[in-house]
Amino acid sequence: MTTLFPPEPTGSLDRLRTRLADDAAREGLLDIAYRHVDSPLGRLLLAGSPRGLVRVAFADEDHDRVLADLAARLSPRVLHAPAHLDDAAHQLAEYFAGTRTRFELAVDLTLTRGFRRTVLEHLRTIEYGHTESYAQVAGHVGSPRAVRAVGSACATNPLPIVVPCHRVLRSDGSLGGYLGGLPAKELLLDLERAA
Repeated sequence: MTTLFPPEPTGSLDRLRTRLADDAAREGLLDIAYRHVDSPLGRLLLAGSPRGLVRVAFADEDHDRVLADLAARLSPRVLHAPAHLDDAAHQLAEYFAGTRTRFELAVDLTLTRGFRRTVLEHLRTIEYGHTESYAQVAGHVGSPRAVRAVGSACATNPLPIVVPCHRVLRSDGSLGGYLGGLPAKELLLDLERAA
């Protein structure tokens, strides 16, 4: 039996999606591009705005919910556009392979404000393989008594791994918390110690 409309080959569908994403970007209609990448921590969602990487989400965060939140908070124009995040995906792959110690990505901190944003900006200065305590971070950002607020900023970091909140520990050297779970924090710290 001959089908009047045979299914499109997968490659054709991928090319169509790429063309649509490119057309949307060219017309200024692509506010949030996203893609998924596999990592030692599981599948990660990457999302970017025209200003830079805006969100990295762990597998257990429910990627559909994260995308809905981005649509509600930033723009409903969200599109699966993997090529727009190739650089971020490549740099994360290098990081997990142990060949990258610093991310060279534009980041968009639109999802955070005030003190939390100040904390995240400081976290980007903590060198690969080094750690600071929550109290040290509070001191560095000019609010030495705001230790709990530093913990809150780390817990709500929209760009884990890239903005390295995993490098912040309790004063006694214990891990504290981590959005991706303590095994993920341990894996990241071990990866950086091995380099």
